[in-house]
Amino acid sequence: MTSERDGGRVRRRRVFYLPGYDPIPPRRYRELYRREGATQAALSGYELDLQPRKGARYGWRVEGVQDGRAVTSDIEVLVWSDIVRDSMSHGIAATYAQMVRTAWIYLSTGALRRLTWLRKGPVIAALYPVGMLLGQAALAVLVGWIVVRVATRVVALTGLQAPLFGIVVACAALGAGWAVLRWCRARDGKLFAYYLMHDYAHAARDRGATPPELAARMARFTDAIAEALCADVDEVLVVGHSSGAHLAVSILADLLRQGRRPADGPALSFLSLGQVIPMISFLPEAYPLRADLRYLSARDDITWVDVTAPGDGCAFALCDPVAVSGVAPPDQRWPLVLSAAFTQTLRPETWKALRWRFFRLHFQYLCAFDRPGDYDYFRITAGPLTLGDRFAGRKPSASRITRPASGHTSRAA
Repeated sequence: MTSERDGGRVRRRRVFYLPGYDPIPPRRYRELYRREGATQAALSGYELDLQPRKGARYGWRVEGVQDGRAVTSDIEVLVWSDIVRDSMSHGIAATYAQMVRTAWIYLSTGALRRLTWLRKGPVIAALYPVGMLLGQAALAVLVGWIVVRVATRVVALTGLQAPLFGIVVACAALGAGWAVLRWCRARDGKLFAYYLMHDYAHAARDRGATPPELAARMARFTDAIAEALCADVDEVLVVGHSSGAHLAVSILADLLRQGRRPADGPALSFLSLGQVIPMISFLPEAYPLRADLRYLSARDDITWVDVTAPGDGCAFALCDPVAVSGVAPPDQRWPLVLSAAFTQTLRPETWKALRWRFFRLHFQYLCAFDRPGDYDYFRITAGPLTLGDRFAGRKPSASRITRPASGHTSRAA
């Protein structure tokens, strides 16, 4: 029996979590769900129990009781971390070449300038790796210059002369500078300069078009979701986080165009979290994504809720991704743009501790809230209501941004 026949009530649910650009194995998300879910359950007074999930694909099962109703949710991670790791395998010199090319794409197409009209936070996040890598290069040059000055001074004081002195000093300076660059890269686990540079370079590699290897993986994800829509469940929920949100848009648009949602099947829901869709949709070759945004936004056989927060400096907070991309149709229904309102849903001491931990805040949507409001990740993924029923009648955030800002709005090459 589907949730549509039972007033939006859910007994069994399939959840597909699509992560952003993240090289970490999917077990990280299971442990995050286990830890944060237990915390939220204790705070909110409901029950959650994680169990291993059988099957070839990675996931887990959540047995829960919320509002007096028992719910089983099978959660699966749509894994593309191997593609991410491959895209991050470039050496130091290749990363600097990526930096130049990516910066040129965003500047020459006008995308960067127009993105600043929306939110400064994610644009600053995009410029951060460029500034950090240039700073590391400047430090390497400075160290090399110091080596040259010291060697020259030693020769002047001692009167020593060595054959090919200039070549020896030049090699020493280059070696010292290269050692500085290697030292900086070895500490990128804290600096995130290379990680973010690879992220933006991967997104802009084809000027907004989806790379072939990723397109093939997305087709497999579409098949997995279509299979779940034929199962005995009440809701199929797709969660796209960060850059996973724009992948989910295209996956779901393809699925619906192909007619793979059964008319009498479970409710189909889409939750986008901390989305950075304009970083792609504003690029000139993102024709399919812009077409997918327009198509999905007008469908009446899906519920799409977009949750961001102004406190998340890595997301385009409260920006309607369809409208700001300039492709909103006259009959636009989705997404319902809501705020996670970190400053209201977290205690002041929690907000103070997290405020400057930008990457941690970007994952807050998947974590427990001290004072959850409308948005509670664990009620949505493991509770007794469909996404559509949970937010039925809810108006969008009064602070949402809908003004078209992209200079590239064509949906066909």
